[in-house]
Amino acid sequence: MDQKPETQAPAKGPTHIEAVDVMRIMEAIPHRYPFLLIDRMVDVELGASAVGVKNVSVNEPFFQGHFPARPVMPGVLIVEAMAQTAATLVVLTLGKAFEGKLVYFMTIENAKFRRPVGPGDQLRIHVEKERQRANVWKFKGVARVEDVSVAEATFSAMIME
Repeated sequence: MDQKPETQAPAKGPTHIEAVDVMRIMEAIPHRYPFLLIDRMVDVELGASAVGVKNVSVNEPFFQGHFPARPVMPGVLIVEAMAQTAATLVVLTLGKAFEGKLVYFMTIENAKFRRPVGPGDQLRIHVEKERQRANVWKFKGVARVEDVSVAEATFSAMIME
């Protein structure tokens, strides 16, 4: 495909998607367990925003070492969950031709971690597109548990052909 992403029209159909299940997420991005960090997406506005959902379980492999006496989800994995939510949004926006493409972080800025996330928490990862130029997308992400902000970051990533 020689067409550049900036000239690619958004996918045909509705601009709002109520929910995206894990099977559709795995069609969109190449991540798999144990590194697939979102279980579903809701409230997807193609080309603009989405909410990723991660049900944090005591069975997560990272809890064995981080920290066994007080399990805490590593902040870097919360940022990765933001990126996976954003990457899925990008692929849903651009269409099937972009499914399974690799998306690489370029920057992570202003990352803040406000409280620990542990087993039993449900992360709701809100991502909003700030801008897009060619194949580079910039997002603002906020992760919440029970409507309380637990982490936030601004990040950019590049989708590779």
